[in-house]
Amino acid sequence: MARFIFITGGVVSSLGKGLASAALGALLQSRGFSVRLRKLDPYLNVDPGTMSPFEHGEVFVTDDGAETDLDLGHYERFTGVAARNTDSVSSGRIYSTVLEKERRGDYLGKTIQVIPHVTNEIKDFISIGEDEVDFMLCEIGGTVGDIEGLPFFEAIRQFSQDKPRGQCLFMHLTLLPFIKASGELKTKPTQHSVKELRSIGLAPDILVCRSEGPIPTKEREKLALFCNVRPDSVIAAQDLKSIYEAPLAYHREGLDQAVLDAFQISPAPRPDLSKWEDVADRIYNPEGEVKVAIVGKYTQLEDAYKSIAEALTHGGMHNRVKVRAEWIDAEIFEREDAAPHLEGYHAILIPGGFGERGTEGKIKAAQFARERKVPYLGICLGMQMAVIEAARNLAGMSKAGSEEFDHEAGQKRFEPVVYHLKEWVQGNYTVRRSATDDKGGTMRLGAYDAVLTEGCRVAQVYGGTAIEERHRHRYEVDIKYRDQLEKVGLKFTGMSPDGRLPEIVECADHPWYIGVQFHPELKSKPFDPHPLFADFVRAAKETSRLV
Repeated sequence: MARFIFITGGVVSSLGKGLASAALGALLQSRGFSVRLRKLDPYLNVDPGTMSPFEHGEVFVTDDGAETDLDLGHYERFTGVAARNTDSVSSGRIYSTVLEKERRGDYLGKTIQVIPHVTNEIKDFISIGEDEVDFMLCEIGGTVGDIEGLPFFEAIRQFSQDKPRGQCLFMHLTLLPFIKASGELKTKPTQHSVKELRSIGLAPDILVCRSEGPIPTKEREKLALFCNVRPDSVIAAQDLKSIYEAPLAYHREGLDQAVLDAFQISPAPRPDLSKWEDVADRIYNPEGEVKVAIVGKYTQLEDAYKSIAEALTHGGMHNRVKVRAEWIDAEIFEREDAAPHLEGYHAILIPGGFGERGTEGKIKAAQFARERKVPYLGICLGMQMAVIEAARNLAGMSKAGSEEFDHEAGQKRFEPVVYHLKEWVQGNYTVRRSATDDKGGTMRLGAYDAVLTEGCRVAQVYGGTAIEERHRHRYEVDIKYRDQLEKVGLKFTGMSPDGRLPEIVECADHPWYIGVQFHPELKSKPFDPHPLFADFVRAAKETSRLV
């Protein structure tokens, strides 16, 4: 039966609970334990699938088709454990489930209340799969004191009481601000945060304190005294140059040992951190640098493309180069010539997105990459832009566009080479959708197989012709234009197993020009880079040598 670690946050948000959870999971793995990580979010959206990237950052998609918080991407990247639908839940999903049960009469006429019905639903969710792993790490979103988070805090309080003594541990992440005027590291915000936590029945076993530098012994002892934890359970979380140094940094601070001590696991297995030492060496000792332009529409918030940024880093590590990714707003190219903005980059990447805004700029970026022979990777919408660009400028279809943009404008303006996907095969049954369906959870989501053309560039990159990748889209390139586009050099080199849905296109006379309908960035890891990103960065590295 699993031991449970609940990770909470205080003082301010965005301190890095997800990163701390992921790093701790990696450290426990290094000692031979199996782990699973979960995220419990207090917001009332059923999932982040319908949220704007400006609201919530990227939506991370699992193999089984769940749209989840971006922290699950950290969990996968650090532990290699594929996340599932049962690893992410929100207040909205919890309340929806409770109300569905009430409507069915499952509660036998009882009055439905937050306690016990909502908290019981949360506890049932936490318990899923508890016999599968040694440690279950559950991160609670938001900060202690948030009114919407109270049911989750109450649920984990009850959960810890339901379990045998010593089976649950609470780790609280806070901020130790440094006041430059007085030259002091202030512990009071952390003291108040712990006081708030204790007022709702939770007492932290471990304090993880974000700070700009080391925690002096005096402040460490003060925190231990006033927050009722052991001095060696006060862990400094200092700012790092790379998130991938976090497992090593937390190990040096003794986080994994503090956890094992709290669970009275003795003697503790020795950790094998060689994998993370190699990762750190590759990050801090590159043998060159490449510049990659990411042409998107959510460039004001880097978290909107979090997995892409990390996958590029992984590709750089694989090739022993530093990838300097620079974000360019696609709308600039709708007003100005793309060339002055894109010259000097060694590769161009166009990520996924929704809506017409910025798409004409992305098409110009794809054209620049194709004509100038610059390595190009188009992901999801980025592949669709490459197809539209080829249709317009190579196949003579001046009105080529997407049905998505016509829907948005409420009028027919384009010849849609990209259409609303209304039917596809998932496993052993056919999924059907219409443009009037609810937006949430209705896209083609999760892992699907694809078959690659023997001998094509992508087959060489993958080292085979059968792949499985994660999808998140509701628009698809129309297969009826395949012959017309292939005649002008845009080859359809990856297809769904039934041959109906294009998955990959590539330019035949280009050193590296690939568009994919899926999201390869979601499966990339620092110790196991995705083949497409590894080869994309290799191509950029080759370009840098020619410049």
